[in-house]
Parts: sequence; C-alpha cells; structure tokens
Amino acid sequence: MNKQIFQAIKEFIPENRLFTKLEDLYSYSYDASFGQYLPDLAVQPIDAEEISKIVKLANTFLVPVYPRGSATSLSGGSLPVEGGIILDMSQMSKKLVIDKENLLAIASPGVITANIHQEAEKVGLFYPPDPSSSHVSTIGGNLLENSSGPKGLKYGTTKEYVIGLEVVTPTGDIVRTGGKTVKNVTGYDLTRLIVGSEGTLGIVTEVILRLIPKPKARKTLLATFGQLVDSGYAITNILSNGILPAAMELMDNSCIRAVENYQPTGLPLDAEALLVIEVDGHPLAIDEEIKACEEICLSVGATTVKVAKTDKERDEIWKARKMVSPAITQLGPTKISEDATVPRSQIPAMMERLKEIREKYNLTLVVFGHAGDGNMHPNIITDKRNKEEMKRVENAVSEIFEAAVQLGGTLSGEHGIGILKAPYMEMELGKAGLELMRSIKQAWDPNNILNPGKIFPKPGITKVVLTD
Repeated sequence: MNKQIFQAIKEFIPENRLFTKLEDLYSYSYDASFGQYLPDLAVQPIDAEEISKIVKLANTFLVPVYPRGSATSLSGGSLPVEGGIILDMSQMSKKLVIDKENLLAIASPGVITANIHQEAEKVGLFYPPDPSSSHVSTIGGNLLENSSGPKGLKYGTTKEYVIGLEVVTPTGDIVRTGGKTVKNVTGYDLTRLIVGSEGTLGIVTEVILRLIPKPKARKTLLATFGQLVDSGYAITNILSNGILPAAMELMDNSCIRAVENYQPTGLPLDAEALLVIEVDGHPLAIDEEIKACEEICLSVGATTVKVAKTDKERDEIWKARKMVSPAITQLGPTKISEDATVPRSQIPAMMERLKEIREKYNLTLVVFGHAGDGNMHPNIITDKRNKEEMKRVENAVSEIFEAAVQLGGTLSGEHGIGILKAPYMEMELGKAGLELMRSIKQAWDPNNILNPGKIFPKPGITKVVLTD
C-alpha cells in the first residue's frame, strides 16, 4: 500500500486506532467463513467524518476499503481479498435510542443486535430479525447482509425494518436515505438498495429501525418424525391451513445425533427429523393455533409431539435447536455453512437432493434451518487439510446451489453472496441481470474501492474454490 495514504490517515486518526503490526493484521484476515486474506492496514473510525476522509483518500490512491463489524459473515463478506484498508466499525457503538412514541430504534452500526432486542423489550416493543449470531453480530453487519433468523417466516428480514440510514458513499460523500417516517416514496428507495448490498455500495454509519409491539403470548411445540419427507408435509400443511407460525425450525437425524453427543437433551436418536414450531400473538388465538399444529403433525406421521407448558419447557425445546451449530463443529475441524433456499413446496424435494449429494460424495452433510420459509442450512463437516476430500466438498457445494436454483430457489436466504457464492450468480440471475447489478456498482463506485471482490464472479471462475 502506498505510504502516502498511511501518512495522510495518521494526520486525523490517532495511533491507538491504527493497526499495522503483522499480529494485529492477522486478526483481521478472516471471518466465520472460509479463507484468509491479510489487509495492509486496519483502522477503527469513530464517526462518519473520519470514514469520509479515509474513503476519499482511498479513491485518490486507489486503495480498497473493507468495512467490518464482528466478522460473523458465513460467505466472506468482510474478507480483504485484495489487501488494502479494513474499517473496523466496532468503536461506533455508542448510540442506541429507543423512541417508544414513534416505534423506532436509532443505532450506531457497531451496536450488538441483541442489545437492540433487549432495549426494545424493556418498553414493550419488538425487533424481530434474530440471526443466531445476534449476541455478537452488529446491526451494521446484519443490515448489509440482510440477516433474518427463525422469525423471518412471519416477520420478514432486516430490510423490512430499516427505514432510514446515514451512509458514506464509495466516493466519500455522507448522505442520508429514508428517515423516521414509515411511509416514504420520495425518489428511488436507496435505503433498500443499500440493505443487503454486502458493503459494496456504502458504509453505514447510523441506522433507523422500525419496531413493532411485542406479541402478548407464545406457544412452542417439538414434533419428531420417522421419515424426513413427513416433516416437509407438516410444514406445507400447517401453512396451507392458514396458520403462520413465528418460527418453524428443522433438524435432520445427523443434527439430532450431534446435539445428543454434545449436550444430551433427550432427543430420540431414531428420528429422521424434528420440527420446532412456535406461534405468537393473542393468548386465545395461539391456543387454537398450537393445537391445530399438533393435530396436523400427527396426521402426517409425527411419532411424538410435545407442547411446552412452561417457559422452562419452551427453553428446553429451543436449546436443542440452538445447540446445533456448536454441536456439529465437534464432528470435524472445518465447517462449510450454506443457506440455499427453495420455495416451501419444494422442501421435500430439496431434502432428497441433499441426501443424494451426501451419498454421492461420501461426506458428513447435516441439514437444519428455517424450514417454514424454505431457508435450508446444509453444513458440510470436513478437514481442509484433506485436499482430496475438499475437492469432493467443492463439487458437493456446487450441486447444492444448482439444486436450489433448479427447484425455483435462490443461492442465499440470509448469509449473502460474498466470495463463496459469486461464481454462481449468473446461474440464478442470468447474464443481463448480473450486468444490471454491475452497472449499479460501477455508477456508485467508479474506482471499485468499496469491498471489491465480492458478489460479482471473477472471469474464468465458475465454481467455489476451497483448496489452494
């Protein structure tokens, strides 16, 4: 990196917020996905003005800039694949205002998402997006990846709740989009364009979130199935009967066994699948809905159905689901996490395709996810030191994406594209659709400064590459 830009940044950023030592840079070289890339410099800005100055210098010296939150991305969203400057947004975490009267939260990008949940609930309000990493991930990162979580089925994803932003553009301007009003149709909806852009179109420095009243009550059940396909029928039948649960979570037999080996919770090891179903709303309505869910599960072949009668029993049911990710990491040193999404009606077919892929490539492939909205999480447990197996993993991942698109689905429901899924973008969007997205990126970021190497496939690379 040009020494001139470093000297220029030192003029307005103190040394305790600048990192150039190799040991510090290594800590910024990875995220929760796959791969390692070393930046040239890491900076911890504290406001939009500092970021604006850095980005303007980056355009002058043509140095890449990579915004980074808590680095929980599962698709390589914050990896500095072309070197350059990491913008560590963790110090921008001081502002969190809950506006009860207007049902809003106003937050700095480095605020931990779980803190927004907690502060909103203190005044009887509710911020529904709840990714599994919410206790460590930042709202800025959740916003740029358009994260969701279990409650996405009923309440939607992050983009449904972002109504205003302060953003530093790829050329260094500070702009505001949207505002504090729920209705706003003034010009193009730049807010929604930035949400989910994976840090390629702007650096978020403040966010205005819409909140909703907290549901008055909730009920939860756990159903187990001897046949995986029966759990798929339970999902589609519940939804087609006019019931919209807050969450419908699926675990396959491999997940069940992993959880029982990790922290036993009494799950039946012979079950091919289990569903965690939760309804919320008015107490009288949810009593009727949970009873209907129980009856539907039994009618399509559920072997057991347990409805939680207390908060403790509810927590025990959810514990099994929340233990999946740490449990499966015990199965091998390397975890490849995907989130191919299909229409709800195609869940049984996708489960069959995943079973075929598992057997074809002889891999430890486990499946869980937000089954109610078709957002499946196939995870492959492997060892990156085993080059031969990693080649099989690459082929399996490619077939997972192909299967999702062929079934009318999408490459990602919540993890984003990053670098891992970029080679498959044309497969889903078509050449013209992909070029339209490129033209937006080019118009906003003419020097390709902001988070380059993400979303768009590199020439000649047509599949995920996990080996050197």
